[in-house]
Amino acid sequence: MSHKTPDYLEVLNPEQQKAVLHSGNPLLILAGAGSGKTRVITTKIAWLIREQGLDPLSILAVTFTNKAAREMAERAKLIDHRASLAMLRTFHSFGAWFLRRNGSLAGLRPEFVIYDDDDSMALLATLMEGMPRAEVRAMANNIARAKDYFYSPEDAELELIDSKKIFRTLYAKYEERLRQIGNVDFGDLIKKPVEILRNFPQTALRLHERFKVIMVDEYQDANVAQSELLKELYSPSSYICVVGDDDQSIYRFRGAEVKNILSFPDTFSNTDIVRLERNYRSSSSILKLASSVVSHNKDRLGKELRAERSEGKIPVLAFLPDQDIEAEFCAELIVKAAGTSYSDWAIIYRTNAQSLGFETEFLRRKIPYRVIGSLKFYEREEVKDILALLAFLVNPRDEVAFRRVVNKPSRGLGPATVSKIVNEAISMGIDIAMAAQKLAPGLTVKAKKGVASFLKTIEAGKEALTGSALDYPSSDENDYLKAGVGLSVCVVTLALDSGIAEYHTTRDELSGNQRLNNLQEVANAASLYNASIEGLLEFLEHIELDRTTGDNPDEGTENNAVSLITLHNTKGLEFKKVIITGIEQGIFPREDKKDGDLEEERRLFYVGITRAMDELYLCSCGLRRMYGRTMPMEASVFLEEIDSKSINIIGKAPHKFSQQRIKHKSNSGMEKTSSDGRWTLGDKLYHDDYGYGSITQIQDAEEDSLIKVVFETGYELQFLCSEQSSSFMKIKED
Repeated sequence: MSHKTPDYLEVLNPEQQKAVLHSGNPLLILAGAGSGKTRVITTKIAWLIREQGLDPLSILAVTFTNKAAREMAERAKLIDHRASLAMLRTFHSFGAWFLRRNGSLAGLRPEFVIYDDDDSMALLATLMEGMPRAEVRAMANNIARAKDYFYSPEDAELELIDSKKIFRTLYAKYEERLRQIGNVDFGDLIKKPVEILRNFPQTALRLHERFKVIMVDEYQDANVAQSELLKELYSPSSYICVVGDDDQSIYRFRGAEVKNILSFPDTFSNTDIVRLERNYRSSSSILKLASSVVSHNKDRLGKELRAERSEGKIPVLAFLPDQDIEAEFCAELIVKAAGTSYSDWAIIYRTNAQSLGFETEFLRRKIPYRVIGSLKFYEREEVKDILALLAFLVNPRDEVAFRRVVNKPSRGLGPATVSKIVNEAISMGIDIAMAAQKLAPGLTVKAKKGVASFLKTIEAGKEALTGSALDYPSSDENDYLKAGVGLSVCVVTLALDSGIAEYHTTRDELSGNQRLNNLQEVANAASLYNASIEGLLEFLEHIELDRTTGDNPDEGTENNAVSLITLHNTKGLEFKKVIITGIEQGIFPREDKKDGDLEEERRLFYVGITRAMDELYLCSCGLRRMYGRTMPMEASVFLEEIDSKSINIIGKAPHKFSQQRIKHKSNSGMEKTSSDGRWTLGDKLYHDDYGYGSITQIQDAEEDSLIKVVFETGYELQFLCSEQSSSFMKIKED
């Protein structure tokens, strides 16, 4: 008797069904761009619960952003509501969950606070007094990289990160100071759980008994430490499934290693591989170009994307004189595209600095735009100030938080006094608040008052947490911050009592209101949490994991605007019309990229191309302003690798490039010169109605010739030579 396939499985294609129904051996799902991988992993979670009777509490699924984790949970719950009981988290959120419960095995107290990159730098700066900020930042980056690769200060392999002896010394001092404070940085959320699981077998056994299914999304983005965590979570009695795309591994600068996904079948024996190669996002012509690019990489498991959509418009490669013309060209494409919304368009570039020219041009033309990936909400000064007050309230040993806000606004406590208080706390093994009270009698009158004022603010915050503060302070003039329920009372109390709100209001009249609005948003978010130490810890952890895994409250709003975005930030996004700009040697790729790094840059190009659904334009400039002067540029090596048949070229191509790219036209039944001898393949022309264009095809049509013209506006039109009017003008080239 045959069983009917559940409705939620019938919508899947054969490869997707095979991945969902797989069981037993470890599974690697190679999911190409736009192939529906999120649907597969969420359906698999629901299928395991609904059809296989698996306890949802025994499922652990991890990914890399909170947004992706939420999407997985929501989709799975639509199929079976019990999926809400499964643990669906980011890697770092799982690490925080684990350390809250088991951190004592590594000497951590449950009330630890998570440091972001700026906090780590601030702490490291106290160990590198007098050193330039750039050197402190470089040292902090190297420490973060060492943790990504699971290196400790005593490991011999640490030299692969930085061979200087001072690096090993400072890394060790930094770790010791973190231990004294009782906080962790972002890398510790992965590194410490691995160490605990290796050093305490009983803890590992408990986790193995709890989680019988382990799933990982976007596995190509995993760093070495995350891969090590996966190994520790896995046991022979569990089922492991990872989903990823080796062709979209683009975060090596964050420690991601493509070798993790490439070597997965070697790490987990008897691995089965299912390839998802049907693309539902892009037109066939866009996918052909993408495949012609990434096929030049050697480090890949290999797959061939197949479009489920029609051929579509052939991508355009525009060679432009300089970056100003590039910005004008992009603006023209957008303005003259009939029947499209601004939000259909994305301008993509390699580095953030490239956005300036487009912003200037779009402002001039009144084209609405938004810069994605600019300063994030939780990175703004006033927001970090209030978070530092909250962090110190929950952990009065937090040196970084104390240094940030104890003298903001000014309380007469100079750097020397602040350091004296911190050093007293460290030497005596007490918290900073106690050290400040102890040293206060010996300080100047102003500093003594400053210490008292700061500690009074912290006490007011504590009272707001316990509910003993029935009223919260407000401004007599504006009542500009309002507390509601839960933890929001504590936030508003600290913002007003500390003087932070007034400080940011009076510092800058133009931005003061916006800064207050940002503080109000923090209070609004806090209202969802209980007014308790536990609620505050949960709130701080939620914020820290949000701001360090790519989520940005400012980017969630839908509006009709062109998106300006770097290639790295496009991951997981899609747009109807995409323009990738600045495709020149030294820009994309950079000159220092070789071997594996060059392959990652090529994967980055592939990611950018596959964001496009309907139309794709590539831009390369002959001149660009760099390092304070205008410099000649060469076309990117990636453009040379593109299959000639998959692209239309407009503009004046560089000499080295154009000869190779135009020749192929005569190899497919096309003539180089029109029947009247007036037009040659590649000729540039101007049309009164359509502007500048380039002849990309000349074809015989009985006694006449048919010429195809691609205009810089993106239009592709055909004309008979006999019907040409005076509206055409040939452009002579020097």
